[in-house]
Amino acid sequence: MTDTSPPVTSHPPPARTRSSRGATVVVITAAVLACTLVAGIALGARDISPADVVHVLLHPGAETFDAHVLWTERIPRTFLGLLVGAALGGSGLIMQALTMNPLAEPGILGVQQGASMFVVLGIMVLGVTSVQGSFWLAFIGSAVTASLVHAIGTRTNAGSSTIGLVLAGMALAAVMSSLITLLVVRDEAAFAHLRFWSVGQLTGRAEVLGTIVPFAVAGLLLAVPFGRTLNILALGDEAARGLGVRVERAQLACAAVAVLLCASATAAVGPVAFVGLVAAHCARLLVGPDHRWSLPVSMGAGAVLLILSDTAGRLILDHGEIQVGVMTAVIGTPFFVWLARRKDLVRI
Repeated sequence: MTDTSPPVTSHPPPARTRSSRGATVVVITAAVLACTLVAGIALGARDISPADVVHVLLHPGAETFDAHVLWTERIPRTFLGLLVGAALGGSGLIMQALTMNPLAEPGILGVQQGASMFVVLGIMVLGVTSVQGSFWLAFIGSAVTASLVHAIGTRTNAGSSTIGLVLAGMALAAVMSSLITLLVVRDEAAFAHLRFWSVGQLTGRAEVLGTIVPFAVAGLLLAVPFGRTLNILALGDEAARGLGVRVERAQLACAAVAVLLCASATAAVGPVAFVGLVAAHCARLLVGPDHRWSLPVSMGAGAVLLILSDTAGRLILDHGEIQVGVMTAVIGTPFFVWLARRKDLVRI
């Protein structure tokens, strides 16, 4: 008797395949990030070979000119770029997931404009001009603005809380940008200090590294477990409630962590555009829409992008350098245009 049953083929479970792919991409991202860190430390106006970099790192007490350059400038600057890039990458992906908007990035909720507004007020009213003072003003401004956006956005009749948050954020950002312009054109000192802070740069920011570490590290550690929650929220409010998730509370917790990441990054180096946008989409292109894997990959991709942009800015000009905020805009603007023209955006 002939067996007519279809042949049995062995296929790995889809979930296991995705997990294996996600873990592989995370490991590769970590390796690329390690190489990027070495390049960021070694390259600049004075190139230092990777072997010398490793030697200086293993012998921190060495009294050489290369060691002085590395420990006082390159290493703090590069690790500041690591924290800021990772924070912006994680914040960008969370905000895109919460707003269901693939073109969103950390500035969408008005956080960066709120930080700028408080820096301007601190300069004009309190006379604050130090980097540390600007950090705390920007951090407080980011938190206050995010709270205000949440209070307004969740009480609108926009059809959903996410759309309300986007509309409230865009409206407040426009108002604050206009107020900032009105204030600084009347005060030359405020304009001079704001100009230094408002262009995202790592130059001269090493002294805030110790201040940003607890905020950025706490935000990154809190964000990683939210991958599963973001997956459930992506199913829609009704489906999420059916699975036992308190939607409003989950959205508020995720938004708070995203604001913590964005606020700490913006307060440390000033507004840096497109890092969150580019990193989030690169992560989804690599591992798909599963936020359990795309979230850590987005953090790593953001750090790689920011460090590479800063390194390129140091090498392009023979004398001087281009601020990292300008470099990320040069990279991110064509990406944003290409992304906006696509008809098949990466699914959130």
